Parts: sequence; structure tokens; C-alpha cells
Amino acid sequence: MQRLLFLPLKALMGSPCLRLLVPRAVPRTQYGCSCGIRHPLRPGQYSTISEVALQSGRGAMSLPSKAAERAVGRWLLVCSGTVAGAVILGGVTRLTESGLSMVDWHLIKEMKPPTSQEEWEAEFQKYQQFPEFKILNHNMTLAEFKFIWYMEYSHRMWGRLVGLAYILPAVYFWRKGWLNRGLKGRVLALCGLVCFQGLLGWYMVKSGLEEKADSHDIPRVSQYRLAAHLGSALVLYCASLWTSLSLLLPQHKLPETRQLLWLRRFAHGTAGLVFLTALSGAFVAGLDAGLVYNSFPKMGESWIPEDLFTFSPLLRNVFENPTMVQFDHRILGITSVTAVTALYFLSRRIPLPRRTKIAAATLLALAYTQVGLGITTLLMYVPTPLAATHQSGSLALLSVALWLMNELRRVPK
Repeated sequence: MQRLLFLPLKALMGSPCLRLLVPRAVPRTQYGCSCGIRHPLRPGQYSTISEVALQSGRGAMSLPSKAAERAVGRWLLVCSGTVAGAVILGGVTRLTESGLSMVDWHLIKEMKPPTSQEEWEAEFQKYQQFPEFKILNHNMTLAEFKFIWYMEYSHRMWGRLVGLAYILPAVYFWRKGWLNRGLKGRVLALCGLVCFQGLLGWYMVKSGLEEKADSHDIPRVSQYRLAAHLGSALVLYCASLWTSLSLLLPQHKLPETRQLLWLRRFAHGTAGLVFLTALSGAFVAGLDAGLVYNSFPKMGESWIPEDLFTFSPLLRNVFENPTMVQFDHRILGITSVTAVTALYFLSRRIPLPRRTKIAAATLLALAYTQVGLGITTLLMYVPTPLAATHQSGSLALLSVALWLMNELRRVPK
């Protein structure tokens, strides 16, 4: 029985594969047993499976190097810039009422604009079949149509550029092995969100092309779909910028005090408030609510207008009543700048690195600049250049809020 058990074991111990994992016998010293003393292994000796794998080349490190992290961080920073460009261009397209000029959607076919007179006239005739031309632009000339068409065309082409900026480098970095497990999941989510953005954009445009029986209102896209389109773009922008900042900026080793904990939480809440204020701007744009009351600080002759709750049920007023939508946007803006001010003075009471102090001061300056731009835009009846600058300012404010959050993030142990 013993022979049956020990003969296979002896054969296994004699196999060359297992001998690689077992250190060779070290001769005893002249003073006795060398138990508990580690001796350096000679070349060719291995004591762990990982060392064998590394020597054979099959266990290469999966985590990216610092240089690879910087490359990925710069790529995502550029991507967030392209998303910001798309948001700004989309805002200008909305302000110039150009978003409904292209009445169909094709991923490849529409990339080539009309070139001949016949092609332009055919495109114009398609536009004439939809409500915006019949109700609002029935006196529009072909030259005027070309302007709004090229505005929407540039927005769509920029969207395709954003998609390529995400997807092509993502494939390259993935194949090079520069993405760790966490980054792979995040990059996949970002690329998926980019594709979702394109589909959501066309879903939004379709709402403005639909015929509404017995309606003579100015054709416009659904404010709900516009808010969803802008909201997903802001999420894409914030996620890309946050990831790039986390990869590019070295973390501060701040002492985990109660004051720092409260400051970190307050910074997160302030950033969320800034995001919500920017998102509420989609409802203002979708309902042309910026043209309802063009006075400040009062709305007309009163602080609280009488037509805040004209719709029934009451909840509809929050999203469909232009007066309530403008009122909400004002309150959110005032609350945001108050929160930013409090955050700045709270940060002054804590010893922080110089870069973090710069982020807090920049956030304060941008918040008051943004409020000034918003009031000026309102008082001047929403001129396109000022309104576009105001929309861009919301992105800048959100960016610095994310920067400050990143400065205050907890260092993993």
C-alpha cells in the first residue's frame, strides 16, 4: 500500500515543472541549521509562481505605467474639450433656431452636404413640408435656409467628431494594454454614452418635426428631450473631465480632519447644484422662458409673479410654465452663487495646498461672472452672442467645481 502511494508522489516531485517552484536545497552552515534565514537565490531559481510567470513572459504587469496614465489622461481631457464644443455649438444652434432645418438623419449619407443648386432646392423643399416652415419661416429664402442648415450640419458633424475622438483612441489604448480594469469599464461606459447621445439628439429633433393638429404655436423641440440631451452631454463631459484630472493631477495628502470632511461634502453639494442649474437652462431654452420677464431682480412689478401656478396639475408648472421655469432658474442661480461664496470662505479656514486655493478662488470669480452674464442676457432680451457666452460660462463653472472636488478627494490607503 505504501508503495502504491509513494511511487506516484516521488514521480511527481521529480517532474521538472514542479521543481521550478521549489527552491533548491541550501547547504547548512557550519554552525548548524539555517532555518528561518533567507538566502539569495541563484539565477534560474524561483520561489513563487509569479516569478516563474514573469520570467516566461506570460505574466506581464497589467497596470499601466505613469507615462501611459498621462497619455490616457490627456486623451480624455481632449475628449472633454470636444464635448464642451458640442454643447456650445448646440446652444448656438438652438439660439439661431437652426435645429429643425435638417429633417432626416443618416449616419453616413448626410455627411456630404448639397453641392449643386438642384440639391439645395430639393433639401429646401423637404424642409417646407414641416411645421417650422409653414408656421414660422414661410417667407424664408433659400439663402436664409442655407445658413440655418449649415448651423445644424456643423453641430451634427461635430458630434461625429466627438464619437471618433472617443472610440478610435479607446481601441488603440485597449490594444496597447494601457487601460487597467477600472479604466476599461469607464472607457466602455463613455463610448456607449457617446453613441447614446447621437440617438438621443435625433429623438429630440423628431419632437419638433411632428404635426400637431389645431396648433399654431411656434414649432420647437420638446423641452424634456432637450433637457435629456443636454443632461447626458453634461454627464459625459463631467465623467471625462473627472477621469482625466484624476490621472493627470497628483493627489494631495491632506490630513483627514472633520473640517476637511465637511469641506469635501460641501464641495460635492455645490458641484451638484451647479450641474442642476445648468440643466435647468435647457428648460429655459426649450420654452423660450428667457423672454418672459426681462427685468431683475423683480419679475415685472413683483417679486413673485402671479402666473407661477397657471397650469394644472401644479407639478406641470415646474417643467412647462415659462414663468415658473425662469423663476426656478433664477432661484437656482442665486443659490449656486451663495453656495460657492460659502464654500470659498469655508476653504479659507483650512490650511490647503496652493493649487487647491487657486481652484476655490477661480470658482468664486467664475460664479459672479456667470451671474453677471445671466442678468445682462436677460435685461438685453437674450441676444445670441451674450446668451451663448452665458451657456459657455456654465460649462466653465462646472469644470472648476470638478477641479476643486478633485483637489479635495480622499487619498486611497
